[in-house]
Amino acid sequence: MSWLFPIDKRDFPGRRWLSITLRTLHLIGIAGLAGAYLFHLPESQWMPYLWMAVLSGLLMAAMAVYVDGIWLLQLRGQAIFLKLLLLSTVFWLFDEPQSGIYLLVILISGVVSHAPGKVRYYSLWHRKVLTKADLINKNCGES
Repeated sequence: MSWLFPIDKRDFPGRRWLSITLRTLHLIGIAGLAGAYLFHLPESQWMPYLWMAVLSGLLMAAMAVYVDGIWLLQLRGQAIFLKLLLLSTVFWLFDEPQSGIYLLVILISGVVSHAPGKVRYYSLWHRKVLTKADLINKNCGES
C-alpha cells in the first residue's frame, strides 16, 4: 500500500496554485448552489454551479490522496464523505434540496478546515491523531 501511503509526501510543480484555483472554483460552485438549497431556483440556474463544485471537489480530493492517502483516514478526509452523504440525501430521501442540510455542510466545512491539527488529523477509525509514523510503524490502532 506504499502507493497510497508513500513514506514522503508527493509533490508536483504548481501544486500550490492548482490548490488555490480549485478551492476558489469550489467556493464559487458552493455559492451558486445556494440558489438550489436556499432559494429553490430552477435547476437550469444552479446546475452549472453544481458541476463546478463537484468537479473541483473531486480534483481537490484526488490531489489530497495523491499527495498522501493518510488524508482518507483523518477527519479532514472523512468529513468530505459525510458532506457528500448529507448532500446526496436530495436523491434518496427528499424531493428537493433542504436548506438545513446545506447549512450543516457549510458548518462542517468551516469547523473542520479551521480546526486545530489535533482535530483535523484525528482518525475516527483509529480513535487518535493519526500521523505518518503510525502508518510507517503499522501500529494504526492495532493491539
